[in-house]
Amino acid sequence: MIEIGKIKIGDGLPFVLIAGPCVVENEEMTLFTAEQIKIIASKLGIPFIFKSSYKKANRTSINSFKGIGDSEALKIFGKVKKKYKIPVLTDVHSPDEVQIAAEVSDVLQIPAFLCRQTELLVAAGKSGKAVNIKKGQFLAPGDMKHAIEKVESTGNKKIMLTERGTTFGYNNLIVDMRSLVIMKELGYPVIMDATHSIQQPGSGGRTGGQPAFIKPLAKAAAAIGIDGLFLEVHPNPSEALSDSDSQLPLSELEKLLIEVKEIDTLVKKHLSQF
Repeated sequence: MIEIGKIKIGDGLPFVLIAGPCVVENEEMTLFTAEQIKIIASKLGIPFIFKSSYKKANRTSINSFKGIGDSEALKIFGKVKKKYKIPVLTDVHSPDEVQIAAEVSDVLQIPAFLCRQTELLVAAGKSGKAVNIKKGQFLAPGDMKHAIEKVESTGNKKIMLTERGTTFGYNNLIVDMRSLVIMKELGYPVIMDATHSIQQPGSGGRTGGQPAFIKPLAKAAAAIGIDGLFLEVHPNPSEALSDSDSQLPLSELEKLLIEVKEIDTLVKKHLSQF
């Protein structure tokens, strides 16, 4: 089990929600989305960590939206954290970014494509913040032990592991639910990212997706006994400036969480572990 502020994750506790828009597009949308998700999560009694990227360093096209500016986006993160009193999570892409992001963020997230970058993992560990490592699409789940060891080498054991799909041929991903079990055996909380897992990378110069599978994957993962559910959520996904084909509409979040919570409660009532 790890603790992020007052939130405890793992050891058979009810799942934690990590959710928010893919990237900070502007202050109004970010604050509105954070507020609405908090209202829903509070109503359902689900611990909530807000997530968004302050910039998008990994985009298919040079012309894709990358962000509104690092310092402006991080200021908005600070407002979310202060106004709604919730922990926040964002990606870091290089050791130089870690210190800047750690000034605001409670959780530093290592993107899937960078999960083997030793200097980045060590820098994130040294920050003292919780570190969420996304499993690379190219990596076997058992091999995440090496990423864990890099963060642990700094004395930091506030680690989470996130499944986000595995490369399965060109422009497609598949989720092997066995990975959730295998990664759990590594001793840290396991999170299911049900939105990135339905992406179709590099589809015509952009990342496409199959959003109809977000809900089935989220519920299937809950049936295994995940510690957290990661969802990118947007008020109007079709208008999103990043990952428009793979974000869950905000209007559909509450119903999904009710279903996931029912499954999570049932599973953890009867199982003490995976």
